[in-house]
Amino acid sequence: MELHPALVAVAGLLGTWRGEGHGEYPTISSFDYTEEVAFSHAGKPFLQYLQRTWSPAGVPMHTETGFLRVIEGQRVEFILAQPTGQTELAEGQLEATTEGLRFRLAARIANSASAKQVDATERDLVLAGDVLTTRFAMAAVGQPMTHHLASELRRQPDGR
Repeated sequence: MELHPALVAVAGLLGTWRGEGHGEYPTISSFDYTEEVAFSHAGKPFLQYLQRTWSPAGVPMHTETGFLRVIEGQRVEFILAQPTGQTELAEGQLEATTEGLRFRLAARIANSASAKQVDATERDLVLAGDVLTTRFAMAAVGQPMTHHLASELRRQPDGR
């Protein structure tokens, strides 16, 4: 299936990425994790996204899913759903860098009645060749916007 022309700028994201990450936040103990992210397309003007993490012992930790849209080749919209009761509508600019591309996204959050309170998030994704670096910050549970997660993922040659 042909890639939709609106996605040419982010075509480098297509595939499966895997690597190690580290998390911290003022209200929890620091932790390490393995992360896998997959971007795919269906010929429409969006990429499908699936993310999963595991503890060093292999225990599932987190997952989220959503869609990435590129608007007029310059703006990015990342619509995400999480099983913890949040949805994120993240928006930002797509920036070409000497190494590849970057987008910094600020999100509005909707929380279900049973979810912990998350007020806002920020995501920073940098694609440089076969390395995808991610940074995630959040304002949650009474804390101001604070760094929470960082990972360095490598493109998986076999799609896994």
